[in-house]
Amino acid sequence: MRDRNRVGAGALAGVLGLALLATPNAGDACCAAPRSGQQVVNADQSVLMIWDAAAGTQHFIRQATFKSRGDDFGFIVPSPSRPELAEADPAAFAQLAKITAPEVIRRPAPRRQGGGCNLACDAGPKSAPGSAPPAAAVRVLDQKVVAGYQATVLEADTAAAFTDWLKANDFAYSPEVAAWAKPYIDEKWKFTALKVAPVDAKPAGADPVAGRVTAKALRMTFATKTPLFPYREPDPTAQAKSLATNSRLLRVYFVAEARYAGSLGATAPWSGRTAWAGPVTAADRAKLLATLKLPDATGPAAFHLTEFEDDWAYRSAPADVTFAPSGDQTPIKRDPVVEYVQAPLPPDAATVALGVAVVGALGLRFARRRV
Repeated sequence: MRDRNRVGAGALAGVLGLALLATPNAGDACCAAPRSGQQVVNADQSVLMIWDAAAGTQHFIRQATFKSRGDDFGFIVPSPSRPELAEADPAAFAQLAKITAPEVIRRPAPRRQGGGCNLACDAGPKSAPGSAPPAAAVRVLDQKVVAGYQATVLEADTAAAFTDWLKANDFAYSPEVAAWAKPYIDEKWKFTALKVAPVDAKPAGADPVAGRVTAKALRMTFATKTPLFPYREPDPTAQAKSLATNSRLLRVYFVAEARYAGSLGATAPWSGRTAWAGPVTAADRAKLLATLKLPDATGPAAFHLTEFEDDWAYRSAPADVTFAPSGDQTPIKRDPVVEYVQAPLPPDAATVALGVAVVGALGLRFARRRV
């Protein structure tokens, strides 16, 4: 149990997602992208995943921050099938944080004795994603502006064709990007290419001093046999060091029919830890879906939430994180937080204290007169 003095409970907030580190020779499950010669890394990420096991559908809502010296960039997100894209209300993350916040126990304060991928946009002529003719082996499935992004959904037959498309559409490309993309292409996955800001515009949330950009929340809904978080990336250590950042937090809110656990590939352990697990009330379920503008029938009839926290190190990640029902369905709560408050004197005690003070003052005054 943790103690604190005179501090309100507050919701525990976090940010997570699937971004990657981006330079011309880096790429991962989500590739952030400055222009050529600039660098960007994903910082804190918050992700909400709603998994409908019966329908084999995953809703993936992500809000991310990036650290960059560039004034605009994009990123690439893979998915097992063609996604539906829509803007999401970030207020959903505040609702989730409130659900999983620790219990606040208020106690009287003791009386004191005495005193008080990443991919890079090419520096050449700029154009919206997909405006240049794609290579013959790349097919554009959808193009739209959503949540402040210029989005293009595409599929590629070969890694070479994929990098050719990136080059033609002002994204950086490299052998490392091709190597990152190849496993997804072999499995017939789709790619969503996103640019954070309109061309010739500063991205919303850009902080020129801190070099941080907060992207808008985006929902991707797609069919998949297994719920997953795109996590794979090459070693981003050098890029993170150049941007003077050495830590990031990935927070995943996973909603399903039961408590779930995550794993990194077939054998590797995932560094994510379960911070909270338990059922969600019907009222909170309805409120969350209303905030996200999703139908009442979305996901299981009763929500069970598992919250993961991952001190996502800037190092190579060999695989994506997949999720499966946990063998341990025990609810998990955060340790209670003790808040000490200064308790007022009870009415009787306050009256007595006042009376004693008045009598003492009058007695002193009378004694002075007699002297």
